[in-house]
Amino acid sequence: MRIDAYAQVQQLYGSKKTRKVQNEARSTFKDQLQISSKGKDFQVAKNAVASAPDVREEVIAPLKKQINAGTYEVNGDQFAQKLFEKYNKSQLGSF
Repeated sequence: MRIDAYAQVQQLYGSKKTRKVQNEARSTFKDQLQISSKGKDFQVAKNAVASAPDVREEVIAPLKKQINAGTYEVNGDQFAQKLFEKYNKSQLGSF
């Protein structure tokens, strides 16, 4: 059994100088956050969308008026055509 080797290893782990340097390094390090210009642009766009109204009243108001007056009519051919176009777009997007 070599006791002298144990004493040398113990001296390495017991060194206060090394621990002091480690503590100083920890105290001087500060977290930083950097946001790219794309990230900033995304945040601006996100805020603009969030502040926009969900319903466009200038589009809905005339339709409500026609429905309440009983004058709103749906053209079946136009409705079927738009439905078919929307279906085709969704099928093309899934490939």
